[in-house]
Amino acid sequence: MTTRTRATFWELPLSDLTPTEWEALCDGCGKCCLNKLEDEDSGEVAFTRVACRLLDNDTCRCAQYDIRLHFVPECIVLTPQNMDDIAYFMPETCAYRLRHEGRPLPQWHPLITGDPESTHKAGQSVRGWTVPEFEVAEEDWEDYLIEEKF
Repeated sequence: MTTRTRATFWELPLSDLTPTEWEALCDGCGKCCLNKLEDEDSGEVAFTRVACRLLDNDTCRCAQYDIRLHFVPECIVLTPQNMDDIAYFMPETCAYRLRHEGRPLPQWHPLITGDPESTHKAGQSVRGWTVPEFEVAEEDWEDYLIEEKF
């Protein structure tokens, strides 16, 4: 199996991507690993600064990505097939969500810049400002709500 990707593959429909290309869409922001609260009446999703116990606060990547479901069974596994159901739950800057909605990647995305640190340099990651979920009781997550949209 080849691990090569096609030039500008990120402009293709999500269903046309290879598994390697799909994984490469991730910008490494870590926002999807923040715990969220969903209003039962409105369906509005609010992000918190409370991060999944597996998020590495320095790299903004899952510390156990390949086996994360063993530790966090509720972790959402993104696929082209389930984007209709879960895109609303993803950050507005998420490449998977943007491409699902037919929008381009932001100019700071590593696939555009060629720099794996560009997400962090653009201030688009959660690097350095999350709180591990094991330090905050779930009933206190509202104290860590993020007001701005991202």
